[in-house]
Amino acid sequence: MPKMVPELSPIEVKRLAHPGRGRNAVFAVGGVSGLLLQIAPSGAKSWILRATVGQKRRDIGLGGYPDVTLAQARERAREAKEKIWRGIDPVEERKAAKAALAASQRRGMVFAAAFGRYADAKLSELGSDADRIRWKSSLERYALPHIGDMLVGDLTVQDMLRVL
Repeated sequence: MPKMVPELSPIEVKRLAHPGRGRNAVFAVGGVSGLLLQIAPSGAKSWILRATVGQKRRDIGLGGYPDVTLAQARERAREAKEKIWRGIDPVEERKAAKAALAASQRRGMVFAAAFGRYADAKLSELGSDADRIRWKSSLERYALPHIGDMLVGDLTVQDMLRVL
C-alpha cells in the first residue's frame, strides 16, 4: 500500500526551502497522489505531477509557484489524472495544442502586415523618392481599405478584382 502524505497548507508550502545541497529538491504536498513541489537550488519553485502514462512514468509540469497556487496545482493535477485515466497523455495533448497555435499564427498573417514587410524590402529597389511614395501610397489608398484586414491565405481573385 502506498505511503499517504499529509496535506500541506499554503503557508507550509510557502515556507518550504531547498535543503542546500545537490540538485532540485522535491517535496510531496498531499491532496493528490503524485503532486510534488520542486525547488531548485536558486529557490525557484514549480509544481510537478508524477504519474504513469501508459507504461511510461512522466513528470508533468503544472506551472510555477506562486503563479500557480496550491489549490490550483491540486485542481490541475486532478484534471491531468482524469485525462490519464481516460487514456489521454496530457503532455502530448499540450504539445499538439501548442503546435496547432503556432501553425495558425504562421498562417494568420493579414495582408496589411504582409504588405508592410514586403514594402520594407521593395522600397529600396525603386528608383526615385517620388516612385517610392507613389507606389506605397497607391497600395495604402486602394488595397488596404478593402483587403488589409484579410488573412493572406484567404485572399481570392475576386478580392483582387474588387481592389482594381
